[in-house]
Amino acid sequence: MKKSSFYIIGKHAVVEALKNPLRKVIRVFLTEDSKNKINKENQNLNLLKNMSIYYKTKKELDKYVGRDEINHQGFIAEIEHLEKLTLKDYLNKNLNRSNINFVALDDVTDPRNIGSIIRSAASFNIDGIIVKERSFPSQSKLMYKAASGCIELINIFEVSNVNTSLKYLKSKNFWVSGFDSGGEKDFTKHDWKGNNVLLFGSENYGLNYQTKKNSDFLFKIKINSKVESLNISNSASIVFHYINKFK
Repeated sequence: MKKSSFYIIGKHAVVEALKNPLRKVIRVFLTEDSKNKINKENQNLNLLKNMSIYYKTKKELDKYVGRDEINHQGFIAEIEHLEKLTLKDYLNKNLNRSNINFVALDDVTDPRNIGSIIRSAASFNIDGIIVKERSFPSQSKLMYKAASGCIELINIFEVSNVNTSLKYLKSKNFWVSGFDSGGEKDFTKHDWKGNNVLLFGSENYGLNYQTKKNSDFLFKIKINSKVESLNISNSASIVFHYINKFK
């Protein structure tokens, strides 16, 4: 059965898709300049070998961007989705591992925020991201551009129900830690050894009631009292960077 395809935009998104042996890249659209950049910067990889390449002008590539106003940088590709991996399959393949860190996004919907979180998660060695299948913008050009190629570097688990997944992971000896404005404990005072799920809620209203109930801990990030809050992707980056030292 043929998978549905979609377009991604931007140098890093396209180049990392070409590097990923698990990603099916159907065709790429390049300017002459972007083709030269790929060949110069990846001389030992021959990324364009046996690839269907369509050479376009910058103006011709602009039409693929649509209303999103994304800078395509001369790089556009048509790709297929990766094979979906389940949490159960992942844990079965990693039975002997400890200190596994997952991120769970509870009703986070902005593609740029999700892309930025993916980029930070990959940068700081998070093992996977749990998202709600029906609200995850899996074909979003904005998300792929914000992720800067890092979607190819991290496991993304699309689940039907985040709370069900949290309960399952708790049964597998994971601690669930929610980050919320109402949290009372400073996350830097916590011992992060072991298996953890780092839980972040909606950009608008944070963690919902049921998700909070499934959290073992509720943490806050200490910031200047004159500042109301941080953007969720900034909050996530701070947490990932700190927790990475416990790996």
